[in-house]
Amino acid sequence: MSMICLDDFEAYTECFLPSAVWDFYAGGADDCESRDRNLLAFKRIRLRPRVLRDVSAVDMRTTIQGTEISFPVGIAPTGISSMACPDGEVCIAKAADAMKTCYIASTYATCSLEDIVAVSSGCCWFQLYVFKRREVTERLVQRVKSLGYKALVVTVDVPYIGKRRKDMLNDFKIPAHLKLKNFEIFKKDKDRNDNLPLCNDVLDPAVTWSDIQWLRSLTDLPIILKGILTKEDAELAVRHGVQGIIVSNHGGRQLDGVSATIEVLPEILEAVRSCVEVYVDGGIRRGTDVLKALALGAKCVFIGRPVIWGLTYKVVVGRRDGNTFVEIIKSLEDCDQVDEHLLKYKY
Repeated sequence: MSMICLDDFEAYTECFLPSAVWDFYAGGADDCESRDRNLLAFKRIRLRPRVLRDVSAVDMRTTIQGTEISFPVGIAPTGISSMACPDGEVCIAKAADAMKTCYIASTYATCSLEDIVAVSSGCCWFQLYVFKRREVTERLVQRVKSLGYKALVVTVDVPYIGKRRKDMLNDFKIPAHLKLKNFEIFKKDKDRNDNLPLCNDVLDPAVTWSDIQWLRSLTDLPIILKGILTKEDAELAVRHGVQGIIVSNHGGRQLDGVSATIEVLPEILEAVRSCVEVYVDGGIRRGTDVLKALALGAKCVFIGRPVIWGLTYKVVVGRRDGNTFVEIIKSLEDCDQVDEHLLKYKY
């Protein structure tokens, strides 16, 4: 099977992962409308290409939170990556380091924070949830700072786990041979098991903007909020002193029926007025999708599920040639020449 684009890797992965694992990675909340809308929204945006421009030398470098990366595509946090590849997050971190781009390690990693950062010499961030047991959150913040992570990405759209029907139908559980390495503290709990952190019992649904202030008191790392979808919340984020926003609907895995991230990106950018850096994830599957997000004003985009497809292909085929996406991106025009005049919308 020829692997030409990310859709090919996705189809390949569906054939080889156990169905329950595939459903966990690929599924969305309820009817999966938001998941699918992320993809479809990019198709409504048309390009207005300019010609006779010298593109013989392309420089895709950019800077996020003061760190230079080689091109404006980072790797979003994906939980329990070792279900796709034994090395899981370590393998992802190595790939991101080789490509000189940003990797956001997940709270729900199956590799330790220490092992992940050990193979990353560049831009490695950490994604954080706020738990009912605040000492868990506090200890994680202290660990990532001491280990040299460059930023803290706080997920703000999970007061409760989304209603993911396939996971419920499959009675999904973390495979017995895998451990969530960031939750050793839970070993003190009676009747503790490794699925505990996936339960609503440990996530704090009472988190408010005052908790962002609390996190700021714990660290001097840049704080980026992941899960902002409205201009009102973007304005509040700026007011509470964060350094960045990831426009995200959690890949359509949390609240079904929300807008696609690319649809709300313009209002977020207008609201923050360049006070903080704005990134976007959700539905990005080709280089032209990256171009559209950059043209609308995003500083960088992040991809999640496609990385899982690449991990699975690497394991099954034993190869490391999953660079199609990167090559498409690098064929784009210089970032400095990208703006909204390249686009038009089809409704």
